[in-house]
Amino acid sequence: MSVRHAAASAANLALVVGLLSLGACLGACAMGSPEIGTRAGLGCVDDSPECVNRRQATLRHMVSDKSKSWINEAPTPEAYASGVRLFAYKTKKAELTCEELKRGKLEADTARASLSSVGSRLTPAQVSRSVMLAGEVGRELQTEINRRCKRS
Repeated sequence: MSVRHAAASAANLALVVGLLSLGACLGACAMGSPEIGTRAGLGCVDDSPECVNRRQATLRHMVSDKSKSWINEAPTPEAYASGVRLFAYKTKKAELTCEELKRGKLEADTARASLSSVGSRLTPAQVSRSVMLAGEVGRELQTEINRRCKRS
Protein backbone atom coordinates (compact mmCIF):
# COMPACT_ATOMS: atom_id res chain seq x y z
CA MET A 1 0.00 0.00 0.00
CA SER A 2 1.40 3.38 -0.96
CA VAL A 3 1.69 6.30 1.43
CA ARG A 4 -0.83 8.25 -0.66
CA HIS A 5 -3.31 5.34 -0.57
CA ALA A 6 -2.86 4.90 3.18
CA ALA A 7 -3.42 8.63 3.76
CA ALA A 8 -6.59 8.55 1.62
CA SER A 9 -7.87 5.49 3.50
CA ALA A 10 -7.22 7.17 6.85
CA ALA A 11 -9.01 10.31 5.65
CA ASN A 12 -12.00 8.25 4.46
CA LEU A 13 -12.09 6.39 7.77
CA ALA A 14 -12.01 9.69 9.68
CA LEU A 15 -14.85 11.02 7.49
CA VAL A 16 -16.97 7.92 8.09
CA VAL A 17 -16.34 8.05 11.85
CA GLY A 18 -17.17 11.75 11.88
CA LEU A 19 -20.42 11.22 9.98
CA LEU A 20 -21.41 8.35 12.27
CA SER A 21 -20.71 10.51 15.31
CA LEU A 22 -22.73 13.36 13.86
CA GLY A 23 -25.59 10.98 13.10
CA ALA A 24 -25.53 9.62 16.64
CA CYS A 25 -25.51 13.14 18.07
CA LEU A 26 -28.41 14.24 15.88
CA GLY A 27 -30.34 11.11 16.79
CA ALA A 28 -29.78 11.70 20.48
CA CYS A 29 -30.72 15.35 20.11
CA ALA A 30 -33.90 14.40 18.27
CA MET A 31 -34.87 11.92 20.96
CA GLY A 32 -34.33 14.57 23.62
CA SER A 33 -36.30 17.27 21.83
CA PRO A 34 -39.92 17.41 23.00
CA GLU A 35 -41.09 18.51 19.56
CA ILE A 36 -39.34 15.72 17.71
CA GLY A 37 -39.39 12.98 20.32
CA THR A 38 -42.56 13.26 22.34
CA ARG A 39 -44.74 15.46 20.13
CA ALA A 40 -43.78 14.21 16.67
CA GLY A 41 -47.14 12.52 16.16
CA LEU A 42 -49.14 15.72 16.59
CA GLY A 43 -48.34 17.02 13.13
CA CYS A 44 -48.24 13.67 11.37
CA VAL A 45 -51.60 13.27 9.66
CA ASP A 46 -51.15 10.72 6.89
CA ASP A 47 -51.72 6.99 7.30
CA SER A 48 -48.17 5.86 6.53
CA PRO A 49 -46.72 3.33 9.00
CA GLU A 50 -44.20 5.96 10.16
CA CYS A 51 -46.96 8.47 10.97
CA VAL A 52 -49.10 5.86 12.69
CA ASN A 53 -46.10 4.88 14.84
CA ARG A 54 -45.38 8.52 15.67
CA ARG A 55 -48.99 9.16 16.65
CA GLN A 56 -49.07 6.04 18.84
CA ALA A 57 -45.81 7.00 20.55
CA THR A 58 -47.02 10.54 21.16
CA LEU A 59 -50.34 9.29 22.56
CA ARG A 60 -48.53 6.87 24.88
CA HIS A 61 -46.31 9.69 26.09
CA MET A 62 -49.22 12.06 26.67
CA VAL A 63 -51.30 9.48 28.50
CA SER A 64 -48.38 8.50 30.75
CA ASP A 65 -47.38 12.13 31.47
CA LYS A 66 -48.25 12.53 35.15
CA SER A 67 -47.99 16.32 34.93
CA LYS A 68 -50.43 16.44 31.99
CA SER A 69 -48.40 19.36 30.64
CA TRP A 70 -49.78 18.74 27.15
CA ILE A 71 -53.16 20.10 28.26
CA ASN A 72 -51.69 23.60 28.54
CA GLU A 73 -50.05 23.50 25.11
CA ALA A 74 -51.79 25.31 22.27
CA PRO A 75 -53.09 22.76 19.77
CA THR A 76 -52.62 23.16 16.03
CA PRO A 77 -55.15 22.12 13.39
CA GLU A 78 -52.81 19.26 12.53
CA ALA A 79 -52.86 18.13 16.16
CA TYR A 80 -56.64 17.85 15.90
CA ALA A 81 -56.39 16.09 12.54
CA SER A 82 -53.91 13.57 13.93
CA GLY A 83 -56.44 12.75 16.64
CA VAL A 84 -53.73 12.37 19.26
CA ARG A 85 -54.82 15.18 21.62
CA LEU A 86 -58.48 14.23 21.36
CA PHE A 87 -57.71 10.56 22.06
CA ALA A 88 -55.57 11.62 25.02
CA TYR A 89 -58.53 13.54 26.48
CA LYS A 90 -60.81 10.57 25.79
CA THR A 91 -58.39 8.16 27.48
CA LYS A 92 -57.64 10.35 30.50
CA LYS A 93 -61.11 11.80 31.15
CA ALA A 94 -61.68 9.86 34.39
CA GLU A 95 -58.41 11.22 35.81
CA LEU A 96 -58.78 14.86 34.75
CA THR A 97 -59.77 17.67 37.08
CA CYS A 98 -62.91 19.65 36.32
CA GLU A 99 -60.79 22.48 34.90
CA GLU A 100 -58.91 20.05 32.66
CA LEU A 101 -62.18 18.51 31.51
CA LYS A 102 -63.51 21.97 30.66
CA ARG A 103 -60.32 22.77 28.76
CA GLY A 104 -60.70 19.54 26.78
CA LYS A 105 -64.35 20.26 26.08
CA LEU A 106 -63.44 23.72 24.81
CA GLU A 107 -60.76 22.19 22.57
CA ALA A 108 -63.18 19.63 21.19
CA ASP A 109 -65.75 22.36 20.54
CA THR A 110 -63.28 24.64 18.76
CA ALA A 111 -61.68 21.88 16.68
CA ARG A 112 -64.15 22.36 13.80
CA ALA A 113 -63.24 26.02 13.32
CA SER A 114 -59.55 25.25 13.68
CA LEU A 115 -59.74 22.44 11.12
CA SER A 116 -61.66 24.65 8.69
CA SER A 117 -58.82 27.17 8.71
CA VAL A 118 -56.18 24.85 7.27
CA GLY A 119 -57.15 25.15 3.62
CA SER A 120 -55.59 22.47 1.44
CA ARG A 121 -53.14 21.10 4.04
CA LEU A 122 -55.71 18.45 4.99
CA THR A 123 -58.04 16.42 2.81
CA PRO A 124 -61.80 16.77 3.23
CA ALA A 125 -61.85 13.19 4.60
CA GLN A 126 -59.25 14.07 7.26
CA VAL A 127 -61.23 17.13 8.29
CA SER A 128 -64.47 15.15 8.41
CA ARG A 129 -63.01 12.34 10.53
CA SER A 130 -61.43 14.83 12.89
CA VAL A 131 -64.65 16.80 13.29
CA MET A 132 -66.54 13.59 14.08
CA LEU A 133 -63.92 12.57 16.64
CA ALA A 134 -64.00 16.03 18.20
CA GLY A 135 -67.80 15.81 18.51
CA GLU A 136 -67.60 12.39 20.13
CA VAL A 137 -64.89 13.46 22.57
CA GLY A 138 -66.74 16.69 23.37
CA ARG A 139 -69.89 14.72 24.27
CA GLU A 140 -67.91 12.30 26.47
CA LEU A 141 -66.15 15.14 28.27
CA GLN A 142 -69.45 16.96 28.81
CA THR A 143 -70.95 13.79 30.29
CA GLU A 144 -67.97 13.55 32.66
CA ILE A 145 -68.30 17.24 33.57
CA ASN A 146 -72.02 16.80 34.29
CA ARG A 147 -71.30 13.75 36.43
CA ARG A 148 -68.45 15.12 38.55
CA CYS A 149 -68.23 18.89 38.39
CA LYS A 150 -70.22 21.56 40.15
CA ARG A 151 -72.14 23.91 37.94
CA SER A 152 -70.72 27.39 37.91
